[in-house]
Amino acid sequence: MSRVRVTAPRSAALPPRDSREAAQDSEVGQVFVRSLIRSQLRLALVVAAGFLLILGAFPLLLGVVPGLRETRIAGIPFDWLLLGAGIYPLTGLSAWLYIRTAARNEARYRDLAKDQ
Repeated sequence: MSRVRVTAPRSAALPPRDSREAAQDSEVGQVFVRSLIRSQLRLALVVAAGFLLILGAFPLLLGVVPGLRETRIAGIPFDWLLLGAGIYPLTGLSAWLYIRTAARNEARYRDLAKDQ
């Protein structure tokens, strides 16, 4: 049995330039790109800070509310449920929020680049 290597044609490696890429070459286009990068960085920092703040609030909640550590639901300690079942929806919500807002930022950039 011999091996066969399947590759894409070389022409697919370099997509044709469109008006958005041409807009990046101008001074105004470069301002738009820098603005997009700053807004995406700001978004990433805000989502990460919010996630870490809420994540840090879980142990704080367990320490502040007396008797919460000893509470059991269906035989499972509440702190395990909080950390095990509470983190995953929080992670998913943070990811969904980031992706949705990042896509909106990019759509705004495309609209600005198209108008230029």
